[in-house]
Amino acid sequence: MHNAGRILGNALMRFEARVMELMVQAGHTQTRLPHINLTRHLDRDGTRITVLARRANMTNAAMTELIDQCEELGLVTRVADPQDRRARIVHFTEDGEAWLAAFSRALKKAERELVDELGEAPAAVLFSALAGYAGVVESIGRKDDAA
Repeated sequence: MHNAGRILGNALMRFEARVMELMVQAGHTQTRLPHINLTRHLDRDGTRITVLARRANMTNAAMTELIDQCEELGLVTRVADPQDRRARIVHFTEDGEAWLAAFSRALKKAERELVDELGEAPAAVLFSALAGYAGVVESIGRKDDAA
């Protein structure tokens, strides 16, 4: 019998390992997989820490630790929320934007490799089915996450 969780987990590990390998090849050797848990949930125009934590299904403290690390790497910065000066909004820095462009290229290459291995039609079915399945998970974010 198949264990869907194990299959999905193994597929994700393989895919993310390939993306990280491509990032290292592109010269981004300091970022680690946990840092992507921050950057994958960070909107281009900035996101509150509480929203990042909720999207990543992490505590605020754990997300703050990732933000600290990415801030040390020069990828992100925190600024006061103009609507609530007590809250902080995380933004990509200029170096973070360059990192994000490299990450996007690595992601596209890894996706292309996945499609090449599976075939166009099976990959399309897989992506469509998984998108529908994942769409019900609240932590991945929705338009009302801006608050």
